[in-house]
Amino acid sequence: MADFEGQLLSAVEGMSEQLHAWVILPNHYHFLATTGEPMILLAALGKMHGRTSFRWNNEDGRRGRKVWYNAAETAMKSERHFWATLNYIHHNPIKHGYAEKWQDWPFSSASSFLDRCGQVEALRLWKEYPVDEYGKGWDD
Repeated sequence: MADFEGQLLSAVEGMSEQLHAWVILPNHYHFLATTGEPMILLAALGKMHGRTSFRWNNEDGRRGRKVWYNAAETAMKSERHFWATLNYIHHNPIKHGYAEKWQDWPFSSASSFLDRCGQVEALRLWKEYPVDEYGKGWDD
C-alpha cells in the first residue's frame, strides 16, 4: 500500500494545484485536491490504474482481472462540502474498521493534517462539519 500511496500522490500532486487530503485503504482510496483541469487529472489516474492493475495482475498470475472499477470527480459546492469531505476522507479508515483514530492509519494525510492545524482546530472542524450529516446543507 505504501508503494501505491507514493504513485497516487505523485500523480495527483503533479496534476493538481493543491492536495488537501487523501486516504489509501486495501480496496479503495479517496483524495481531495484543487485542480483547474479535472479531466487531465482523471486521465493521469486512468494511466496509473492501468499500470498498477497490469503489475498486480502479473504478480498474482491473474491477467485480465478487473482491478479498478471507477473514478469520479465531484466539484465542491461550498465550504461546508469541502470540510465535510475532508473529514469523511480522514474518517474512512475508522468507518471501515482499519483504525480507531485518524492518526493511527499510516496511509493517510490525517496525521499531517492534525500536525498542521492542531487537535483543537481539528475537533472544531469535526464538530462543525460532521460526516454523519455528509451531504446535508451543502447548497445552503
